[in-house]
Amino acid sequence: MIADIARQGMRAARALALAAGFGVGWAAGAAAQTLTMPVPTATVYPGDFIDPGIIGERTFRQSQVAHGFVDSRSMLAGKIARRTLLPNHPIPLNAIDEVDLVTRGTPVQLVFRQAGLVITAYASPLEDGSEGDVIRVRNADSGAVVMGVVQVDGTVRVGAP
Repeated sequence: MIADIARQGMRAARALALAAGFGVGWAAGAAAQTLTMPVPTATVYPGDFIDPGIIGERTFRQSQVAHGFVDSRSMLAGKIARRTLLPNHPIPLNAIDEVDLVTRGTPVQLVFRQAGLVITAYASPLEDGSEGDVIRVRNADSGAVVMGVVQVDGTVRVGAP
């Protein structure tokens, strides 16, 4: 009996809200809470370059996606997939990565520059790295392990900046 009275009270409150125009405002607010996000139109596998030609757009309700997803095509420029990206699904930020310019075990050129002096040598990277990453490399001549910064041209800068 008390439950019936409570249900009738809820129905009356909904009817009053609709009559007062709250339902119209809610519908307009729901339409405004959508996001258009880039999505792959085909499956992208780990290690694959994200080709701009297979990126489309899809609209999601804001409640469907939380923070931590790619929200513009520009965020995908020059990136590779760290894990499988499914068609028409939003792309998590942690599922994309920079392209490695230096690969572990592949010889690279070390460059030391200071006050007009330039010294170059060859080394073997001990880890992968993209532009700006600090990595460990083993000097091919001395065997010494040094730290260096990966440059845009694929060399590793050592010493003072």
